[in-house]
Amino acid sequence: MARKLSIVMLSLSMMLLLLVQNNATITEAPTPQPQQSTNGFPMHGVTQGSLHPQECAPRCTTRCSKTAYKKPCMFFCQKCCAKCLCVPPGTYGNKQFCPCYNNWKTKRGGPKCP
Repeated sequence: MARKLSIVMLSLSMMLLLLVQNNATITEAPTPQPQQSTNGFPMHGVTQGSLHPQECAPRCTTRCSKTAYKKPCMFFCQKCCAKCLCVPPGTYGNKQFCPCYNNWKTKRGGPKCP
């Protein structure tokens, strides 16, 4: 008798959870829109989340074009771009345009992204 009662209670609780879950409204955060350029740099792909994953390689190629350490620069740039979906403009600096890219640090506290 107790076993049947526990099965019925479990079934009712599962149905209640499904009912609540189906009635819940899901709202998505708006996609960040590219900003207008104020300093001559193109803004598409610079704001966080404004790139598609397939756009990371060309952006990182530009970002790492002037370094002597292209292979590690490309590796970490693409890793950061995959996470943040943005790459700062230019070949150095300008990390203020992409907070995720700027704030991701190594275990020692240094910058993870080039």
